[in-house]
Amino acid sequence: MDINEQVEYLMQGTEYGDESLRKTMETELRQRLMEAEKEGRKLRVYCGFDPRTSDLHIGHTVTMRKLRQFQDLGHEVVFLIGTYTSLIGDPSDKDKLRPLLTQQQTLDNAASYAEQAFRILDREKTTVRYNHEWLGDLKFADLIKLGSNFTIQQFLTREAFRKRWDSEDPVYLHEFFYAIMQGYDAYALRTDVQVGGTDQLFNIVTAGRKIMASMEMKPNIGVIMAILPGTDGVVKMSKSLGNHIPLNSNATDMYGKVMSIPDEAMTQYAKLVTRWLPAQVNAFGSDLKAGTLHPRDAKMRLAHEVTATYYTDTQADQAQDAFVKLFQQGSIPTEMEEYSRIDGQSGLDILVAAGLVATRSDGRRMFDQKAVKLDGNILEKADAPLPHAGVLQVGKRRFLRVK
Repeated sequence: MDINEQVEYLMQGTEYGDESLRKTMETELRQRLMEAEKEGRKLRVYCGFDPRTSDLHIGHTVTMRKLRQFQDLGHEVVFLIGTYTSLIGDPSDKDKLRPLLTQQQTLDNAASYAEQAFRILDREKTTVRYNHEWLGDLKFADLIKLGSNFTIQQFLTREAFRKRWDSEDPVYLHEFFYAIMQGYDAYALRTDVQVGGTDQLFNIVTAGRKIMASMEMKPNIGVIMAILPGTDGVVKMSKSLGNHIPLNSNATDMYGKVMSIPDEAMTQYAKLVTRWLPAQVNAFGSDLKAGTLHPRDAKMRLAHEVTATYYTDTQADQAQDAFVKLFQQGSIPTEMEEYSRIDGQSGLDILVAAGLVATRSDGRRMFDQKAVKLDGNILEKADAPLPHAGVLQVGKRRFLRVK
């Protein structure tokens, strides 16, 4: 790629909420790439991840995908684990205080977090760092100097803090430290580019650049990624909302969940969680809009690409075949979990015990919606003993062989 093609590729899927800011970051990225090419050096790019959980979904991987794009273009990537920042927890998109973690908790989570990240990043070309290496050595005088770059008003104009302030909910002083700590990370790593989501805009573009400038260093460039919507196509992907696509599941489950997203979310997924180049993404969106690509075919193409991204082409092929047989041809899968029932257990008891539903209330709701079947026949009564062994189906995709 030439420089302009690289910029288009690296800015794909970004969102700044302000066109002039986007143009500024794009211009600076082009200039930095040109300088690096002239000097014969690589850009130093990083993204920080706070391992407050070890259970990732593909929404967590949007920024990892962008790091991989920088790697594929030959640049140096740092995968920063926030062993210190996660002690506080980023308040950027939260409307209440986040619970504090211990450093041991973050280290335990980090081991799983990084391993999952290497399903996307090139392990051999990735440097892993931990920000307790430098943040733990800062003195109180250092914090005073860093804090002098900001006003309280700057923090209180942020939506999450403003809502809590207006609702008279407590806003704690230590929460302001997070953006300062993240800004110092950029300085400590001597970075050219920082990647993050839109919830990180203040931390990256305001705090990070301001701190680097105050330390007489050229400010890094913020590549701010849009947030991936969940399977509902509306709100941010979240495990707590149940609209997530787990990373550690299986190819068949991932393929099926991508097939469940609304049509209007397809182009956003194409931009954020595929390996497609801008020309491919643009053609995908244009063909959909023109009607030359049927939404069902488009979604199957997208589901195959997303699944192959995290698994393999062969596994994606198998997942697609299983989906076609199950949903387009009405077949029952040949392989499924098995459950040995106890005499007198009801259908609802089995759904809960086998983990097909999260709670008894969820199970009753599925019965009320006529979504529970035994060997293809609707079960009417949740509390009635299961009449016989067979294949128990909940909704469209969950099956259990009851013995």
